[in-house]
Amino acid sequence: MKIEGTQELHAPRDRVYSALTNPGILQRCIPGCEALEKIGENLFAAMLKAGVGAIKGTFKGEVRLEDMRPPEHYRIVVEGKGGVGFAKGSADFDLEENDGATLIKYSGELQIGGTIAGVGQRMIQGAAKMMASRFFAALEAEVQRTTAIGEADLV
Repeated sequence: MKIEGTQELHAPRDRVYSALTNPGILQRCIPGCEALEKIGENLFAAMLKAGVGAIKGTFKGEVRLEDMRPPEHYRIVVEGKGGVGFAKGSADFDLEENDGATLIKYSGELQIGGTIAGVGQRMIQGAAKMMASRFFAALEAEVQRTTAIGEADLV
Protein backbone atom coordinates (compact mmCIF):
# COMPACT_ATOMS: atom_id res chain seq x y z
CA MET A 1 0.00 0.00 0.00
CA LYS A 2 1.29 3.45 -0.89
CA ILE A 3 0.79 6.52 1.25
CA GLU A 4 1.71 10.05 0.27
CA GLY A 5 0.72 13.60 0.90
CA THR A 6 1.79 17.08 1.87
CA GLN A 7 1.43 18.93 5.13
CA GLU A 8 2.26 22.50 6.06
CA LEU A 9 3.49 23.26 9.57
CA HIS A 10 3.73 26.81 10.85
CA ALA A 11 7.34 26.72 12.03
CA PRO A 12 10.81 27.13 10.49
CA ARG A 13 12.16 24.15 8.54
CA ASP A 14 15.12 23.49 10.86
CA ARG A 15 12.80 23.30 13.88
CA VAL A 16 10.40 20.93 12.07
CA TYR A 17 13.29 18.70 10.94
CA SER A 18 14.63 18.65 14.48
CA ALA A 19 11.21 17.61 15.81
CA LEU A 20 10.80 14.91 13.13
CA THR A 21 14.08 13.28 14.17
CA ASN A 22 13.68 13.66 17.95
CA PRO A 23 12.58 10.36 19.58
CA GLY A 24 10.85 12.05 22.53
CA ILE A 25 8.75 14.22 20.25
CA LEU A 26 8.04 11.35 17.85
CA GLN A 27 6.84 9.18 20.74
CA ARG A 28 4.38 11.90 21.78
CA CYS A 29 3.18 12.45 18.19
CA ILE A 30 2.83 8.93 16.78
CA PRO A 31 -0.66 7.67 17.64
CA GLY A 32 -0.46 4.64 19.95
CA CYS A 33 3.33 4.86 20.44
CA GLU A 34 4.15 3.63 23.93
CA ALA A 35 7.94 3.51 23.66
CA LEU A 36 10.64 4.76 21.33
CA GLU A 37 14.11 4.18 22.76
CA LYS A 38 17.46 4.77 21.09
CA ILE A 39 19.42 1.54 20.64
CA GLY A 40 22.01 2.70 18.11
CA GLU A 41 22.97 5.49 15.74
CA ASN A 42 19.63 6.58 14.21
CA LEU A 43 18.10 3.26 15.37
CA PHE A 44 15.25 2.94 17.86
CA ALA A 45 13.26 0.16 19.52
CA ALA A 46 9.54 0.88 19.33
CA MET A 47 6.31 -0.38 20.88
CA LEU A 48 3.02 0.71 19.35
CA LYS A 49 -0.62 -0.14 20.01
CA ALA A 50 -2.57 -0.02 16.77
CA GLY A 51 -5.41 -1.64 14.96
CA VAL A 52 -7.98 -1.48 12.22
CA GLY A 53 -11.64 -2.00 13.02
CA ALA A 54 -12.04 -4.69 15.68
CA ILE A 55 -8.52 -6.06 15.17
CA LYS A 56 -6.12 -4.37 17.56
CA GLY A 57 -2.77 -5.32 18.98
CA THR A 58 0.64 -4.32 20.22
CA PHE A 59 3.50 -4.21 17.78
CA LYS A 60 7.18 -4.33 18.76
CA GLY A 61 9.90 -3.50 16.31
CA GLU A 62 12.53 -1.07 15.10
CA VAL A 63 12.59 2.37 13.56
CA ARG A 64 15.62 3.47 11.54
CA LEU A 65 16.37 6.93 10.16
CA GLU A 66 18.38 6.95 6.92
CA ASP A 67 19.59 9.25 4.16
CA MET A 68 19.59 12.20 6.57
CA ARG A 69 20.24 15.58 4.97
CA PRO A 70 19.28 18.20 7.57
CA PRO A 71 17.07 20.16 7.30
CA GLU A 72 15.70 19.04 3.92
CA HIS A 73 15.31 15.23 3.78
CA TYR A 74 15.32 11.91 5.58
CA ARG A 75 13.92 8.41 5.20
CA ILE A 76 12.25 6.43 7.97
CA VAL A 77 12.16 2.62 7.87
CA VAL A 78 9.92 0.68 10.27
CA GLU A 79 9.42 -3.00 10.98
CA GLY A 80 7.20 -4.48 13.65
CA LYS A 81 5.45 -7.69 14.70
CA GLY A 82 2.58 -8.40 17.02
CA GLY A 83 -0.07 -10.96 17.83
CA VAL A 84 -2.30 -9.72 14.99
CA GLY A 85 0.35 -9.64 12.29
CA PHE A 86 3.28 -7.63 11.03
CA ALA A 87 3.92 -4.27 9.44
CA LYS A 88 6.94 -2.96 7.61
CA GLY A 89 7.46 0.05 5.49
CA SER A 90 9.42 3.14 4.68
CA ALA A 91 8.74 6.76 3.87
CA ASP A 92 10.71 9.70 2.54
CA PHE A 93 10.19 13.15 4.04
CA ASP A 94 11.19 16.24 2.07
CA LEU A 95 10.95 19.61 3.83
CA GLU A 96 10.74 22.93 1.99
CA GLU A 97 10.75 26.48 3.34
CA ASN A 98 7.47 28.18 2.59
CA ASP A 99 7.34 31.83 3.72
CA GLY A 100 8.28 31.13 7.36
CA ALA A 101 6.41 27.82 7.42
CA THR A 102 7.52 24.35 6.34
CA LEU A 103 5.95 22.25 3.62
CA ILE A 104 6.46 18.52 4.22
CA LYS A 105 6.09 16.18 1.27
CA TYR A 106 5.99 12.53 2.25
CA SER A 107 5.68 9.31 0.29
CA GLY A 108 6.13 5.73 1.26
CA GLU A 109 4.98 2.17 1.19
CA LEU A 110 3.53 -0.05 3.88
CA GLN A 111 3.23 -3.83 3.87
CA ILE A 112 1.08 -5.66 6.38
CA GLY A 113 0.37 -9.31 6.92
CA GLY A 114 -1.40 -11.63 9.29
CA THR A 115 -4.85 -11.24 10.81
CA ILE A 116 -4.79 -7.45 10.51
CA ALA A 117 -4.38 -7.70 6.72
CA GLY A 118 -7.72 -9.49 6.54
CA VAL A 119 -9.75 -6.32 7.24
CA GLY A 120 -9.24 -5.08 3.70
CA GLN A 121 -7.20 -2.50 1.86
CA ARG A 122 -9.77 0.31 2.09
CA MET A 123 -10.08 0.10 5.86
CA ILE A 124 -6.31 -0.04 6.28
CA GLN A 125 -5.79 2.93 3.97
CA GLY A 126 -8.44 4.90 5.89
CA ALA A 127 -6.77 4.07 9.20
CA ALA A 128 -3.35 5.08 7.80
CA LYS A 129 -4.70 8.45 6.63
CA MET A 130 -6.32 9.04 10.02
CA MET A 131 -3.06 8.20 11.82
CA ALA A 132 -1.11 10.55 9.52
CA SER A 133 -3.60 13.34 10.22
CA ARG A 134 -3.34 12.81 14.00
CA PHE A 135 0.47 12.64 13.77
CA PHE A 136 0.77 15.94 11.91
CA ALA A 137 -1.72 17.69 14.23
CA ALA A 138 0.35 16.57 17.25
CA LEU A 139 3.60 17.57 15.49
CA GLU A 140 2.17 21.03 14.73
CA ALA A 141 1.35 21.43 18.44
CA GLU A 142 4.89 20.34 19.40
CA VAL A 143 6.66 22.76 17.04
CA GLN A 144 4.34 25.59 18.10
CA ARG A 145 5.07 24.82 21.76
CA THR A 146 8.82 24.77 21.17
CA THR A 147 8.58 27.99 19.13
CA ALA A 148 6.90 29.65 22.10
CA ILE A 149 9.31 28.34 24.77
CA GLY A 150 12.54 28.12 22.80
CA GLU A 151 14.72 25.57 21.03
CA ALA A 152 16.48 24.43 24.24
CA ASP A 153 13.27 22.75 25.36
CA LEU A 154 12.97 20.62 22.20
CA VAL A 155 13.31 17.30 24.06
